[in-house]
Amino acid sequence: MKRLIASVLIGLSFLSSPALGKENVEDQVRALVKQVDSRYASTKDFQADFIQETQIEGFDTPFQSSGKVFIKKPGYLRWDYIEPTVEHIYVHDDQLEMYVPKHNQILKGNLTMMVATKAPLHLLQGAGKLTEHFEVRPTDNGRTGEGGLPLLTLIPKNHGQAGSPSVTRIVSEIQPGTYFIRSLALHEISGNISTFRFSNIKANEGIDDTVFTLDPPAGVVIVEDVLPQS
Repeated sequence: MKRLIASVLIGLSFLSSPALGKENVEDQVRALVKQVDSRYASTKDFQADFIQETQIEGFDTPFQSSGKVFIKKPGYLRWDYIEPTVEHIYVHDDQLEMYVPKHNQILKGNLTMMVATKAPLHLLQGAGKLTEHFEVRPTDNGRTGEGGLPLLTLIPKNHGQAGSPSVTRIVSEIQPGTYFIRSLALHEISGNISTFRFSNIKANEGIDDTVFTLDPPAGVVIVEDVLPQS
């Protein structure tokens, strides 16, 4: 389920300089959040390739996987792992299905059961404005991404409360010009860090609803309500 925990959407040119004061950096972050929210508001569907690198606490070598992500309003998400193993994850509102061909099995569950996934999925599904689900802060005194835009640190608003997610913060890099998310780094209480890098981003291409419908192959075993809390 760590792969699912890590499973996710989300430039105006900002000057980046070590001499910028705290107030200027925070103004830049607020302006960038408005641009990202505006992009979300105008995006009906989204697809991209991704590479995921997960650094597990205590291991020297990170685990790497790759695949594709599809998103469509309202509330549809499909997350396909292709390498090194195939897994298909379908989300619609609060319902989740995970198909693992290798095991000939489909696991079904309720998204609210998996509290650790909720923060990144809110982000990936674009379910509302960033500030509705996250406290947004500058990253490490105004660090910037490759394109010069401030890196955003997103703190889940229910962190520290009962049932809060194991993801303590998400650091995101925004793509200049498009204001889509170029990369995400999910930091967990355990010390694990899952980093996603997106490429070949396409938006508003009219993704067909069938992309988000799991059509079970003959003979597959369907297991209901067994997805564990993360």
